[in-house]
Amino acid sequence: MPGLDQDFLRTLKDKLNIVDVASGYFSLEKRGTNYWACCPFHHEKTASFSVNESGQFYHCFGCGASGDVIKLVSEMESLDFMDTVKLLCERAGLQMPQTAADNRRTAENKRRRDTILKIMNDCAHFYLDNLNSGKADAHIQYILNRRIPSGVVRSFGLGASLNFYDLPAFLLRKGYSKQDILDSGTVNEVDGRLVDAQGGRLIFPIINALDEVVAFGGRVLKKTDFAKYKNTKETVVFNKSKTLYNINLLKKLKRSQTIKEVIMVEGYMDTISLYSSGFKNVVASMGTSLTQDQARLIKRYTDTVLISYDGDAAGQKANLRGLDILKGEGLNVKVVPLPEGLDPDDVIKQQGAEGYQKCLDVAMPLIDYKLLILERSFDLTKTEDKRRYVAEAIRLIKTADSAAEQEDLLKKLRDKTGYTYESLNRDLASAPSQLEIKSDKREERADNATASLKASRFVIASYLFGADYTKDTDIREIPFTNDIHAILAKYILSKRLMEERIHLSEIFEFFEENSPEYEELSRILDYSDGAGFSGEVAEKYFFDSIIKLKKDFIDGEISELSQKISAVPDIGERKSYAERINELLKQKEKLKHGAQS
Repeated sequence: MPGLDQDFLRTLKDKLNIVDVASGYFSLEKRGTNYWACCPFHHEKTASFSVNESGQFYHCFGCGASGDVIKLVSEMESLDFMDTVKLLCERAGLQMPQTAADNRRTAENKRRRDTILKIMNDCAHFYLDNLNSGKADAHIQYILNRRIPSGVVRSFGLGASLNFYDLPAFLLRKGYSKQDILDSGTVNEVDGRLVDAQGGRLIFPIINALDEVVAFGGRVLKKTDFAKYKNTKETVVFNKSKTLYNINLLKKLKRSQTIKEVIMVEGYMDTISLYSSGFKNVVASMGTSLTQDQARLIKRYTDTVLISYDGDAAGQKANLRGLDILKGEGLNVKVVPLPEGLDPDDVIKQQGAEGYQKCLDVAMPLIDYKLLILERSFDLTKTEDKRRYVAEAIRLIKTADSAAEQEDLLKKLRDKTGYTYESLNRDLASAPSQLEIKSDKREERADNATASLKASRFVIASYLFGADYTKDTDIREIPFTNDIHAILAKYILSKRLMEERIHLSEIFEFFEENSPEYEELSRILDYSDGAGFSGEVAEKYFFDSIIKLKKDFIDGEISELSQKISAVPDIGERKSYAERINELLKQKEKLKHGAQS
């Protein structure tokens, strides 16, 4: 692991329980000795993701995702190794060590990131002080007009930019360099002069799941040619496609209760309006097309997302691809129908929380919503339009998750068009299957391993997971030709010689992530459910596997010697090789009789 002492990393992992950490991201169910969940890294309906408390590691038997507590948090928080360790040190109450091994580039990147985060924090306080300064009458009036309670103003950290020049002057007085200020995105340079990127606007701090201010949104307070809302630019701490507005408060909500569903809206004011009305399970995509990173971010908190964009049909149709991305990451997607032309904030204002709840209560599954949008594209009173609509609808119904869902949708299509169920069902049967939008999620793995490789894996796994029949065997007598298995065998031997317990979480330190070696380690962990290590069948396979590895090793040596006999002219050398081959054949015959006895 880069730049950190191995003993420190083991101390850190010893202070953390991977089950406690994992349960902060998704729900776990204990079955037997392990904890189980649907994998957060690939779409599945049956839980195959196992968290092993005794070994302090996780492993998915579907896609092969594996790792220790550090890898898990790195994946879930989208952090690099050093930032993950820093986060876990804070959780465990450990001091992050200073590393002499940090190279200049790493150190400079860390300095830039830390500096920009400090600038963002100082800007947030600056804007907040402005709002409370008595000089922000227009900003206060806007807040009052939008009926935002003072407590919600504080919770979201709303602030005020009074002009274009106070913020840059404030940051320069704080001692920040001009370049760092510009890199933060809070300030632009116009005609050689630094100006507040959100000059004169009401300020919405954008805060990540780690409670760090990473960007700012701003809203103009009067009619202008400028955009009504805008964000500060993307930086080393802010990537819009990986961020959701209000994710920090959603994370706090999860600590106090189970989140059954998350409401997804488009903008800041929709979020704040819903939050003020008691719908605290709300986030906003900030006007961007939804991404896989955002989908994965939501999946840390819930499996169901309610899309509550405005009631403009054209706008909703444009968002269909984003909704497919959410579904592609395994989320149950429902769409909240709103009155035409109204957004969630409008509904709250006109109908109150009760009226908005009624909209949530009739949220429709994604495929039903797609059919509704499709229907709006045709005039069903016209024969040609109706036929085209049915053809398109049939292709869409073909993508439904189950036969029961297809049947239900076909009945609705029958009632809407007047065609018989039987004719629609025949069309469905002959319709081509549509390809779903692909995501870069991990897919279920095919295993093309040879019998020898599988035998070697089982032997290593038997030692790692403490099978009883390994106790009186000497791992040094087993020839592992696979390099990864040989490394693990040395680790197992060292633990045995020192009479120490095997710490399974340590084995992830031996190999680079996302390497072929790491993938092979994942294959070994496919045995980690423990069910395959008990009983006479497992014991026999273990000893048969050892014999196979020894015979294969002998065959390899015989093949090599045979090639040498053919290549060397010296009779003495050839005789020596032939004698060695004869000895190996006797060893192989002895192994054969040993296997039969």
